[in-house]
Amino acid sequence: MDTFQIPVIAIDGPSASGKGTVAQSVADKLGFHYLDSGALYRLVALKVMQSGTDTGSLDQLSAMAKNLDIAFINGQIYLDGTAVTDLIRTEHCGILASQLAAHLPIRTALTERQRAFRRLPGLVTDGRDMGSVIFPDAVLKIFLTASAEVRAQRRHNQLKEKGIDANIAVLLQDIQQRDERDSKRSIAPLQRGADARLLDTTSLTVSQAQDAVLSWYNAVNARN
Repeated sequence: MDTFQIPVIAIDGPSASGKGTVAQSVADKLGFHYLDSGALYRLVALKVMQSGTDTGSLDQLSAMAKNLDIAFINGQIYLDGTAVTDLIRTEHCGILASQLAAHLPIRTALTERQRAFRRLPGLVTDGRDMGSVIFPDAVLKIFLTASAEVRAQRRHNQLKEKGIDANIAVLLQDIQQRDERDSKRSIAPLQRGADARLLDTTSLTVSQAQDAVLSWYNAVNARN
């Protein structure tokens, strides 16, 4: 089968909107593969932090991104053979990942790695530019968002569950700054495309958001 015939559901949205949780849930329901594109940028950020690479050296950074030794196995993320699932979820790693993602050489280095996740029977992916840049032919594009206050509360709850202290006011400020940086960058900015359905999860449960996505996908399938 031609790769472009393999269905893709692309879910884009701002930080802490719940898109990853929803995307993973939808992928599980459909039996599709799942790609957390943000994890790739966080892995680059973690490698930079561990190696002390100069963040101003784009040639070094793009080579690093292209050659990262990564693996996604049973819900765990590995870098150089070591599980780093929790390490890449820290706020510092997320902020650095957002900064690195603004550079074209790094995005270019990761583009083909992301597209390689498109395999039968299908793919559900989440990120900032999945529908606009990486998979512009996705059968279903969704822009998933929530209020900044709700997103800060969700992030706070996630950190508390992991035993990590966090100040919700600081988290809110970080989220607002990341929103501005992601939406105003010149390369692949975060934005809702004209062909993307809006899914506001401010007052929705994960189950309700999942059901909305599945309903839209089933409707697309019925038309095709």
